Amino acid sequence: MGTNDTSLLAPHALHPQAFIDPEAHVHGDCVVKSGAHICRGVVIEAGCQIGANVVFVEAEGHEPVGTTVRRQAWIGANSTVYGGLTIAAKAVVRPGSVVTRSVPPGAIVEGNPAAIVGYVDTDKGPASAVHVPSAANGFKIETTPVHGVTVHHFPVIHDLRGDLTVGEFDRHVPFKPLRYFMVFGVPSREIRGEHAHHRCHQFLICLKGSCAVVADDGKRRVEVVLDSPQRGLYLPPMTWGVQYKYSPDAMLMVFASDYYDAADYIRDYGVFTDLVAQA
Repeated sequence: MGTNDTSLLAPHALHPQAFIDPEAHVHGDCVVKSGAHICRGVVIEAGCQIGANVVFVEAEGHEPVGTTVRRQAWIGANSTVYGGLTIAAKAVVRPGSVVTRSVPPGAIVEGNPAAIVGYVDTDKGPASAVHVPSAANGFKIETTPVHGVTVHHFPVIHDLRGDLTVGEFDRHVPFKPLRYFMVFGVPSREIRGEHAHHRCHQFLICLKGSCAVVADDGKRRVEVVLDSPQRGLYLPPMTWGVQYKYSPDAMLMVFASDYYDAADYIRDYGVFTDLVAQA
């Protein structure tokens, strides 16, 4: 066993049957359980838990390019973590997983190869469209626990020639769009989004199939299922958005209030939460 921080580890935190390479760095308040193997180059930050028999695989090459495990992450027993990755803050790796790609902040992953199946501390949004009765006037807005994020239910006109659903910008959708884009053909284990905007408003409708959207204002998270063209989700500026759990036939339409501007994007979750704290 070895680490340059071993003297900081509480006696109960490092199991005697765990191995830590001398060129690994483990923060003093982490828990490392029996049989864990932490190879050279791995960095494990404060508050992490490494389960029994977790193996960090050394990256190929002569230089120690290890994985970084950010603060308060949790890695379940018998998991394998490939080299050169980042397990972001508060992420959860469920037992027995094989992690071959970096894990975003707060994501829950499982399986071989590991895929995102949820996010920690996330509230469930309003019921999916198929479970919501139509409002008297055919239009309904539901609030969520996340600041400014709302779920919109549009009227449906049934006809033997085909059904129709309709909404109006500045009435049913709280802005006039200057841009749209569509996302489709997404493999089921992939995630999209993972950013916020300084100024841009967005409105999402899944025209076909289904996907889940996680909206995060830096204090609360909510997951909303989009599974009908009569159901949309409004994301105001300074909302971190993630889309995942795409069905094979999913087709997501996104309306944006502004033309594309790379400077409007916030792509680092840590930067996003810092900006929220300063507001």
